[in-house]
Amino acid sequence: MTLAEKCCTSPSYIGQIEIGNRFPSIEMIEKIASALNIKPHLLFIDESSDEKGIKIPAAKQNIMSDKMKDELVRRISDAVRRVVKRID
Repeated sequence: MTLAEKCCTSPSYIGQIEIGNRFPSIEMIEKIASALNIKPHLLFIDESSDEKGIKIPAAKQNIMSDKMKDELVRRISDAVRRVVKRID
């Protein structure tokens, strides 16, 4: 079963997320993380090596572009506002 199938979405949508053309909803982030059996925040960090081949811990890197960070903040803010409206 592919990631797209596990997330009940299309392979092209997953591909658009992978190349940074689309940003998933919070719900889709949770589905992707669940399908990969990881915590959602791990989707936003990467582990690689520096120019000397020394492994850089994932927690010290951030692979999100500024555009993606802004979009994530906007979506989280919107979700929080919706929850607060329901409480009031």
